[in-house]
Amino acid sequence: MLSDLVAALDIGGTKIAGALVDGRGGMLLRTRRATPAREGAETVMGAVEAVLAELAASPLWPRVGAVGIGSAGPVDASAGTVSPVNVPAWRNFPLVERVRRATGGLPVVLVGDGVAMTAAEHWQGAARGHDNALCMVVSTGVGGGLVLGGRLHTGPTGNAGHIGHISVDMDGDPCACGARGCVERIASGPHIAARALENGWRPGPDGDTTAVAVAAAARAGDPIATASFERAARALAAGIAATATLVEIDIAVIGGGVAGAGDVLFAPLRRSLRDYATLSFVRRLTVTPALTGADAGLLGAAAAAAPYRRGTAAEVTFTG
Repeated sequence: MLSDLVAALDIGGTKIAGALVDGRGGMLLRTRRATPAREGAETVMGAVEAVLAELAASPLWPRVGAVGIGSAGPVDASAGTVSPVNVPAWRNFPLVERVRRATGGLPVVLVGDGVAMTAAEHWQGAARGHDNALCMVVSTGVGGGLVLGGRLHTGPTGNAGHIGHISVDMDGDPCACGARGCVERIASGPHIAARALENGWRPGPDGDTTAVAVAAAARAGDPIATASFERAARALAAGIAATATLVEIDIAVIGGGVAGAGDVLFAPLRRSLRDYATLSFVRRLTVTPALTGADAGLLGAAAAAAPYRRGTAAEVTFTG
């Protein structure tokens, strides 16, 4: 039977989503469970198995040739393990082997969530048609991935392109990763909000102190909120320009909750990029919002796994 479908899993701290995905990115079946993130390792795996069981109950399941997983990280694709920061019970958890066992020995491909988003944007989103791209998720953290020479570049452990932990301020505040002045330490949603609060910004009557509220205040002209987003934009611009200089990307795609701020983020980011991307071969670098939205994790997991479909998989290619 033709193995023209991929089972995709998107695993995060709040939800475990699954889908059967065809070669054009169509999601023929979807399911999801809440992530029991504060429970034990086997309870979390039980939720993954429940998602897989629902997919496997479909009459479409015999057409599945591989499983793709996009997971919160860190991940280690070479070992097949995951250690998501937001799932404390999973430390070096052998997710690939457990999923392989649960699916009767199907090929399983693991990538980090930033790499999954990159695969999705290159296949169906804003990076489509670009051979060299950086795609980023800017949310509670800052992650990313690379497309080089027209192919997803995951690196040996599946973490290549993790721009959030490039240091852009040598004397900056300590980051959770152990370094100082990382992009994530400045440009993630919680740090944008914390910076605004530290400098005197106060929330409205609803008491919302998230980056969404800071963005709304900046849009309304609040100078402190605006300054916090401008600082985040400079950090992102410095990281993007450094990446472009190193590997010659021509587009940077930004998704995640912070990207929802729109021009509050993108206008100062594009201005700052002109200050950092100064060499002739990076001056034409463009920055654009992501397009795949909430489906990025599932689409990217499917795209990453498509080349590994067993059986007649070699005869089938995913097309845009």
